[in-house]
Amino acid sequence: MKTPHTLGTEATTGRPTQSGQPDVAESEFSMRFTSTPRGARLARRLVSHRLDRWGFSYDGTVNETVTLIAAELIANAVRHGHVPGRDFGVRLTRTLLCLRVEVTDTRTERLPVLSAEEPPGDAESGRGLLLVAGLSSRWGATPREAAPGKTVWAELRLG
Repeated sequence: MKTPHTLGTEATTGRPTQSGQPDVAESEFSMRFTSTPRGARLARRLVSHRLDRWGFSYDGTVNETVTLIAAELIANAVRHGHVPGRDFGVRLTRTLLCLRVEVTDTRTERLPVLSAEEPPGDAESGRGLLLVAGLSSRWGATPREAAPGKTVWAELRLG
C-alpha cells in the first residue's frame, strides 16, 4: 500500500544554484479521485498535505485558504460536474509567486457562473463561488481540449 505522500504525481522543475541544489521554480501535484463525497474528502486532505510538504504549514493562512478554495471547487465538481462512472481531477501548482488549484470534471454544459447576488439567507447552497472569488487572487473556468469537460481554477498570489 502506498503512503499518502507517494500518491498522485509530483514534478519539480528548477535550475541548480551555486551549491548544486535546485532553485525550485515550480512544483506540481495532480491526482484523479472518484466523484463521491469520500473522493472529495480525500482530495481536500491531500491538497492540505501537499501544501504542508511544500512549506505551507497546516495551521498557516496560506494552507487554510488554498485548502478552502480547493474544497469549494471539489465540492462543485462532485455535486454539479458529476457524470456516473467518471472521476474528477485535482492539480495543485506552486510557482515562486502563486499557488494554483485546478479541478477538472467531465460536465461540459455546466459552467460555473459567479452571481453578484447572494442566495437567500436560508438557502443551503450557492455561496461556494462567492468564497472562491473572495479568497483567491483570480479564478475562472476553461473547457478541456483533449476530452469532454471543464477545468475550474483559482490562484492565490504569494507574498
